[in-house]
Amino acid sequence: LTPFSASEELRSTWQGKAGRSPLQALYESDQFEQSSLQAVHQQRREMLSNICSRYTRKRRLLQPDDLRHLVVDDTHGLLYCYVPKVACTNWKRVMMVLTGQGKYQDPLEIPAHEAHVPSNLRTLSEYSVPEINYRLRSYLKFVFVREPFERLVSAYRNKFTLSYNTAFHKRYGTKIIRRHRQEPSDRALERGDDVRFEEFVYYLLDPRTQQEEPFNEHWERVHSLCHPCIIHYDVVGKYETLAEDANYILQLVGADTSVKFPASSKTTRTTDDMTAHFFQDISPFYQRRLFNLYKMDYLLFNYSIPSYLRIR
Repeated sequence: LTPFSASEELRSTWQGKAGRSPLQALYESDQFEQSSLQAVHQQRREMLSNICSRYTRKRRLLQPDDLRHLVVDDTHGLLYCYVPKVACTNWKRVMMVLTGQGKYQDPLEIPAHEAHVPSNLRTLSEYSVPEINYRLRSYLKFVFVREPFERLVSAYRNKFTLSYNTAFHKRYGTKIIRRHRQEPSDRALERGDDVRFEEFVYYLLDPRTQQEEPFNEHWERVHSLCHPCIIHYDVVGKYETLAEDANYILQLVGADTSVKFPASSKTTRTTDDMTAHFFQDISPFYQRRLFNLYKMDYLLFNYSIPSYLRIR
């Protein structure tokens, strides 16, 4: 599979439903009038391209297995690389509305667990190589990213501190406690439901972890899930500007105006202050090692080193 970009500046052979390119649609839109958003997204693409050329010496070929996170919308010519803990449930709901031929009207009417049922959305890995190459070349491709440590703490809180995530406690919690807790209780070894953040960090940094199996998608690095130095994304959305970026993408692909990205109403969401609190008890030595583990995501997506880290 060859690396493709649908465009340099969204100048592309890609055609929306109305037969216009995204850029033409943009020019004709009163709302966008050479908008500052367009400039922001061009800047993000250029930043990504510069970091890729600086840090990736050898470009490897994509395998179909690399494309399991790319959700396909053949109706609107759209490819979305989903990243867990970056509004991915809501984006999958929106993709179900876009691809559902009228079966779904409102993303929020789709139960969260339904959005994650594999058969409800097709991924690029399910297509033949010629079909994959065609879509990579001609569809509009987007990904959403988030401050890496905020995403990591969000994953930890969701998977290890909520009582209903028993599958994660059994699958990962018991192993983490067995390896990284001194004198664990029998109950903790059996249930794995009280993993401390510090233990989770030790698990991520333990060389055995990735030797045994790839990271779980909830804490895998974005560059490993979505391959942004091989697949040239037309839009890099950010969690921090979620509403504007989501609206921008829906307009670019000519989605029906009734399709709205769900507004975020969560009061439990992980913030920068909360993330800083979790890192208080992590020593500077482990902070630096963890930062190095996620460094490419910081660089590629232009996030600065968090001020709460003691690694300078």
